[in-house]
Amino acid sequence: MRRLLWAAGMLAAASTAQAADMPDLPILRGGFTDGLSKTSHNWDGVYVGGNAGYTADATDFSQSVVGLTNYIFRDSVLQQPTANWSLMNKTNTQSSNFGAFLGRNWQWYDAILGLEGTYSYFNNLSTFTSGSNSLDIINPPGDKPPANVTDHWGVTLTGTAAAKVKDMISLRGRMGWDGGDFMPYFFAGAAVGRMDVSRTVTSNVTLRQDTTTTDAFGNTVIVTGTTNPVPAQSQTQTQHRTNNFVVGWVAGLGLEYCLWEGLFARVEYEYVKFSPVMNTSVTLNNARVGLGYKF
Repeated sequence: MRRLLWAAGMLAAASTAQAADMPDLPILRGGFTDGLSKTSHNWDGVYVGGNAGYTADATDFSQSVVGLTNYIFRDSVLQQPTANWSLMNKTNTQSSNFGAFLGRNWQWYDAILGLEGTYSYFNNLSTFTSGSNSLDIINPPGDKPPANVTDHWGVTLTGTAAAKVKDMISLRGRMGWDGGDFMPYFFAGAAVGRMDVSRTVTSNVTLRQDTTTTDAFGNTVIVTGTTNPVPAQSQTQTQHRTNNFVVGWVAGLGLEYCLWEGLFARVEYEYVKFSPVMNTSVTLNNARVGLGYKF
């Protein structure tokens, strides 16, 4: 009996020592460590890719010919009344776009900052419009007709304008969040576009001088004068710029998804606003899908 108790004690001591030497596995404690459960993706590094999509173009031609009319009516009484005429309207068009991008991400925990350069080519992204307007301008500021004479300046303007956006490069700063295989992000930056812009205006000006008199009975009588052309302000002016570079700004948001190791897909929306060229303002809305690889 004593030998049996001694043997049982020795066995218990050996079992305790062996349990103390075993590794402390997380599964034995009923859970996993952060290292085994971490689902974040490494987005840090240089990446490159290509994209394609759809572009909606809104071109504002309302003030496009103002520079030409100011030249035609310079130093005349008609310059001020015609300076802000909205001869034409905003025109919309759509086209496809193709491009490429190159960038660099820096990751701090779940936050991702990046700098990206893009190139976009637009397939026949052209807009065209025309318009006409007539107005009877009576004794405009600076006009000095003879006594009892009223000047009627008849001004008719006919204009056309066109704009074509060929391509664009941009430099964008990005800020994203590591959502595992997903990375939502937003961006903003500067852009330079290449455009062809043209405008033409034709003016036709006449002058009629009506005389106000009083007859023998004290009645006021208006004698309508003869309408005469004014050749100095009746002319056509045209201006055209080819491959004109114009600056602007971009902003938007997107989402990237890791497909396999460094291969990822993206979808994004981009708003582009260019500074006016010859009083013609262009705005773009770009929707794209792309494929890239992070090294």
